Amino acid sequence: MTDINFSIRDVNRSDLETVRLLNNAAVPHVNSLSHDEFDRFLQVAAYFRVANNDKDILGFLVGFLPGADYTSENYRWFQSHHEEFIYIDRIIVAPAASGQGIARALYQDLQGDMDGRVWKMACEVNIRPANERSARLHHRLGFVEVGQQETGGGRKLVSLLLKPL
Repeated sequence: MTDINFSIRDVNRSDLETVRLLNNAAVPHVNSLSHDEFDRFLQVAAYFRVANNDKDILGFLVGFLPGADYTSENYRWFQSHHEEFIYIDRIIVAPAASGQGIARALYQDLQGDMDGRVWKMACEVNIRPANERSARLHHRLGFVEVGQQETGGGRKLVSLLLKPL
């Protein structure tokens, strides 16, 4: 695949339908969300940015700081075990843009945005159902497992990961 040019910017309301479609195409690695749920992210997320080129949104990342009005089981786990972190709720890259460094660039942008505000990045990766590609990416980026938990009434098992900034 050839390298592509892209930039990273804050998401805006007109991006939400494209972001929702990218997200929902990635199920079961993430849960399906409605347009209204993404609209709510605009209000409560500390970080909600997209990677885009001239024509398309190529990926996005959503992150929450402690104390956010957010009820994710995994976010709550980190909140009960750690004081200072940015929780990566989801990072999605369009299949056509996979392998082009978009996820790495979004993480670097997040790290720069959080510099001096928090000292850790937190996320989870599915073990059941397995998301091996995400597990490899997070391992390469330096995330380490700090726990596991079942979610979704036992339908999922996740590896809870941290990375110091």
